[in-house]
Amino acid sequence: MTMFEKPTSAPEIWSLQELVNAGWSQDDLSWEATSEEAVAAACAGDFEQAKDKAGSALRLARETFEPIDPRLGTSLANFGICLALTGDKNDLAALAAKALETWRGAHPWIARMQAPRVARSSMFHLRMEALHRDTYRALWQKRWNAIAKDAATRLEALRDNPDTLIAPDAAVFTAWRRERPAMLNDTRKLLAAGQLLLAPAAEPRS
Repeated sequence: MTMFEKPTSAPEIWSLQELVNAGWSQDDLSWEATSEEAVAAACAGDFEQAKDKAGSALRLARETFEPIDPRLGTSLANFGICLALTGDKNDLAALAAKALETWRGAHPWIARMQAPRVARSSMFHLRMEALHRDTYRALWQKRWNAIAKDAATRLEALRDNPDTLIAPDAAVFTAWRRERPAMLNDTRKLLAAGQLLLAPAAEPRS
């Protein structure tokens, strides 16, 4: 893949009943798809397209998500980043700060998340999950909080040093597609917010 080739993949198709059963809405699915398109365009160097898609994702997030939803934080940051990549850097620091505030305030949203069910047919594994549900959920809570901490660290670095912004490469999109859960669940919403965030990895503190 060259620098300017857009990552592609076959779209997912979910029925309305599948969305309802998973606790998802069409808006949840649309936000993920639109954010994917923004990231794919940014990775391909098509920054104008990335800006338009990031703007659409932000409008959707503002209209449909809670103020503490981490996907709103990612939308704020990605729009500022895509604007900056087109040459308009005036709002980058402010949008990164708003995104950081949203991610830092997302703990009540994360606390409500449901741990994913074990995707195994083995009665042994299902029984073990039922017996140790609290431990199982605690392990997931730890992972979810780590995702939020990583996002906040990256956004804090971007807010404080907006000049360090660099264009993303295809590895960002590839990592998301590799790790994206196959099922619709709360973890997928949070993972999308974390992995579709275009803020670069923060440099280790000395």
